[in-house]
Amino acid sequence: MKNKVETVKRAMLGMQRQSWEQGVAAQALIESGYTEDAILLAHDAVVRQDESGRLGVTGDEKAVTDAASNGEPVLFAWQQTGDQQYKLAADKMANYLLHIAPRTENGALSHVNHLSQVWVDSFYMAPPFLAVAGHPEEAVAQVERFRELLLIKEKGMHGHIWNDGEKRFDRADCWGVGNGWAAAGLVRVIRTLPESMNADKERFIGYLRDLLDSCLRYQREDGLFHDVLDRPDTFVETNAAQMFAYSIYSAVKAGWLDASYLSSADRMRKAVQDKVDDYGFVRGVCGSPMFDRSGTATEGQAFYLLMEAVAH
Repeated sequence: MKNKVETVKRAMLGMQRQSWEQGVAAQALIESGYTEDAILLAHDAVVRQDESGRLGVTGDEKAVTDAASNGEPVLFAWQQTGDQQYKLAADKMANYLLHIAPRTENGALSHVNHLSQVWVDSFYMAPPFLAVAGHPEEAVAQVERFRELLLIKEKGMHGHIWNDGEKRFDRADCWGVGNGWAAAGLVRVIRTLPESMNADKERFIGYLRDLLDSCLRYQREDGLFHDVLDRPDTFVETNAAQMFAYSIYSAVKAGWLDASYLSSADRMRKAVQDKVDDYGFVRGVCGSPMFDRSGTATEGQAFYLLMEAVAH
């Protein structure tokens, strides 16, 4: 499997990347043991840090939380090199989230700076970095606020986009990749919380278990999921399976979930292997740049690497 991992990594590094794509790619490199490659990506996220503190910004970027996915790799670069420019850049990113970024009425970080919207993607982008950066209480608060607005209780899954100005969903679909962002984001927060916050950790493990249980109801016979989990008229999508598998393998390995979940994760992983082509592209994921159809994407490459890193 090592050669396939290398091929997928190479294809990922050949892709153009927006801020969150740079961040998740660097995270995947860290967890896969590619230390030097991760530092290279972290460095360029700092090169492209804007005046507000957002890392990895390209063009007229509206996203608020996406840039924070680079925060953990930038801190990693500081720890590996001792270069203070990385620590200063991470501190500036944290300061943006804590004191500058727009928020909704309940205090949740808005996903964009021109509308009062919360997206399920933000579970992964901001709270894990806040926890790593020394602000675990704020990380927990943000997860709770996101859940308050996005969780569709009767389904046990999250809608995609909440419009806080109009107090309604702009997109209520239970997007597979979106719920994958939530599951993987919970994993990354849980593993970072200090022992003094064990009550929060246990509560979040419950959130993760409930979310996975709800999503697994929609796993297909082939191991994959539809783009919108509970809508079989949407295309069959690859990345949600990788994200859920990463979350399950991580949680079982950490002792948060029992081993009964592994059979579902193994089916996902087996199905994904058949989606990797000779060039290393993971096919059939929510495709760049609009993520509304089947294609290829940096995050699809990254979550293959993340899944493989914890599957052994």
